Amino acid sequence: MSHFARAERSAAKSRAAFEAPSFLSAEQARLHAAHASLCAEAQHWWQALTANDEETVCEAVNTAFSDNPAAGCAVGVDGSVLSVVMRQQDLDAMPTQTPGLTPSGRPTLKNLTKRDRTLWWLTSMGSNIIATLKEGFATAPGITAIDLAVLTRLPDTQLLGFVAYGRWTRQAIASTPWHEPEDALRFLDIGQDVTCSVTTTASGTFSSTIKPLDISRTAGLQDLLDHAQEDPDTPEPSLADLDISLGANSTPSGHMPTTGSDPYRIRTFAEWQSDTGTSPTSPRPLSPAPQPHREPPTSLIPGQTLVLPEEAWQGMLIAFTFAGADADLTLFLTGADGRVSEDQDFVFYNQPSTANGASRLLGKQPEGPHITEKAAVHLTALPEHIQRVVISINMDVDTGLTCAALTHAELYMDCATGAAWTFQPPADPNIRAMVIAELYRHHTNGQPIWKLRAIGQGWADGLDGLARAHGVDIE
Repeated sequence: MSHFARAERSAAKSRAAFEAPSFLSAEQARLHAAHASLCAEAQHWWQALTANDEETVCEAVNTAFSDNPAAGCAVGVDGSVLSVVMRQQDLDAMPTQTPGLTPSGRPTLKNLTKRDRTLWWLTSMGSNIIATLKEGFATAPGITAIDLAVLTRLPDTQLLGFVAYGRWTRQAIASTPWHEPEDALRFLDIGQDVTCSVTTTASGTFSSTIKPLDISRTAGLQDLLDHAQEDPDTPEPSLADLDISLGANSTPSGHMPTTGSDPYRIRTFAEWQSDTGTSPTSPRPLSPAPQPHREPPTSLIPGQTLVLPEEAWQGMLIAFTFAGADADLTLFLTGADGRVSEDQDFVFYNQPSTANGASRLLGKQPEGPHITEKAAVHLTALPEHIQRVVISINMDVDTGLTCAALTHAELYMDCATGAAWTFQPPADPNIRAMVIAELYRHHTNGQPIWKLRAIGQGWADGLDGLARAHGVDIE
């Protein structure tokens, strides 16, 4: 056989040209079917939500509540009434001093009276109640009223107790103006059967003590309290812990992200041939691609490089999983100089896809106790001027948190053959943005290849520094 195998190459090209229209038609039909299935699933979910299906409403509302400062949890639906329990910040966690001025006009800190601290705490609780009610109504359009009960740890006993409950209607919340801090106290007046442990004295001021409400004749609240009682020696759970515990009940998912989670992944020509048979004249059944055998992922260390298999060039799934704080996945498509040549080569939350769709963000969602943000990259579809795909993360600078706040952080990548790679970036307390890994073009024996490198290095000033280093100015 000739070294160049010209006849075989020509025959292969002819077969490919003959089968290309069938491949294109089959992929279009499959993708249209996937789109129709997703639309039908979304429509079914929307109908269940608007019909006040209990499981659907509670799942949606709890997902919406998961980032609230005062952790809320939807616990049931009765007709068009949603029941919610809210965990208010403890009075002992409130400041004991407030900024002020001395008689001579110098700045100082003044001790708050017990009554002032209680009023501050009550205003905070009112704000959290209103925010929780508004978010509940916004998330569940079929709900007309919310029964809400508030739990906190009581200062005298350090045990959990209910300090407020009542019913608030959608119409009452929507028709009430909310402009000033004092408006938060209107929750006492616009609800039905509202009971609060902070009462108004005969002189018109608020009481200075917080006592548990008598719920002995309210079976539902008593049962909740019996199951929510905390050990007083147990440390106060962090907001991240509360978010994780709420999110864990909302979206069940497998532990390992897979390529199949991207419904719009384009099958390779080889997959289609294997699925439909080798004869170009045989019928083309539109069945899904076979699932590859998956070996345990290869674990990478900082600085390690490896050659990607050709199948990975056709499509890679990238998934960054984490907990403890929030982070965003960002992709930079750069030239050999490490800088982007145009704005569309910067893929982030405000621009989740390149112009040709060769790389795109697939969204962020809870997966068990963690959060996972995914992306898809089709290396063969990238323009020639793109030499590197930089995979990075960045924290929200306004929170003051660094990468050390992330827990269970892991980058996972796989391709259609089942080959997979993982990398655990360092929890560096000095940086707020990090390049975790990069995919880059290379040549071996004159042949083009793609390689993967694990990195784990970053910038203290967050996304601004990360973007500038890759030729993007953040305004």
